[in-house]
Amino acid sequence: MKVEFWGHEFEANMIVGCTGGFLIAIMSSMFGFGGGPFMVPLMTVAMGLPMYIVVGSSLLAIFFNTAMGTVRHMQFGNFDLVFFLAMFPAALLGGYIGPQIAKKLSPIIVKRVACAGLALLALNLLGVY
Repeated sequence: MKVEFWGHEFEANMIVGCTGGFLIAIMSSMFGFGGGPFMVPLMTVAMGLPMYIVVGSSLLAIFFNTAMGTVRHMQFGNFDLVFFLAMFPAALLGGYIGPQIAKKLSPIIVKRVACAGLALLALNLLGVY
């Protein structure tokens, strides 16, 4: 499948994407973790998409889960409106500016920053810091 974004055309193997996404979804639902950290490497390494497309795709993928989770937390009274009003515009702005910055940087630098972020997240989840 050909993907066009900001005047650039990319080739993506949909069979690899669908198969990998299906397997990641099964594993994440079986073990109770989010599949995002595995979808990003799938789209960049296995499908060959540039990081600035993958970031936006990941944001779109989690949008619906986040929206439903927000509605449920509002129903249970676990919702901080001030925090939401601060974070929502910041997320939109970051989703717009981030790909533009990533497009200007070397793909290797963007991947290294993403790997460092995932490593820090893993260390945090493991209780190292």
